[in-house]
Amino acid sequence: MRAGDGDRQAVADQLRAALDEGRLELHEYDDRLQRAYAAKTYGELAELVEDLPAAALPAPRQPEAVAQRHLDPRTDRELTTRWLAEIWGSWVSVNAIMVVIWVVAVVGSGELSYFWPIWVAGPWGAALTWQTVAGLANGTPRRQAEKKARKRAAKLDRKAAKDGHPGKIAP
Repeated sequence: MRAGDGDRQAVADQLRAALDEGRLELHEYDDRLQRAYAAKTYGELAELVEDLPAAALPAPRQPEAVAQRHLDPRTDRELTTRWLAEIWGSWVSVNAIMVVIWVVAVVGSGELSYFWPIWVAGPWGAALTWQTVAGLANGTPRRQAEKKARKRAAKLDRKAAKDGHPGKIAP
């Protein structure tokens, strides 16, 4: 199985610990470290630490396992409400501002004028209605939440690896 950057970093950390404990000489550490960062498989990484105590490699992580531990626990109703607020929020805000401008213009002129905000609210609202119906029909709120959760998990994994704790997920 192919090794990832976090796996290579874990082996590099084990090698560093072995150097610090006096189990490896500097030139041997340097050689193994270069081979660790060049390794493509778990087998190549295992060879580098097999003669060291506590040389257990991190277990290979399955992509689904990473995604599963960060899935959004909220209900479909909560996810749908959040998704609708995201897609309709700007429409509501922009149209509220336009209606306020129209009201100020009507009050300022003293006569009722044509309701021009409808030319923005109507087509945009129709497009959002289509997007809403299609999104609700094919489960977009849940898929979008899962996609965000996977991105968040990947970001946490990168941060943990950068901080020197590969395989450990920050809360």
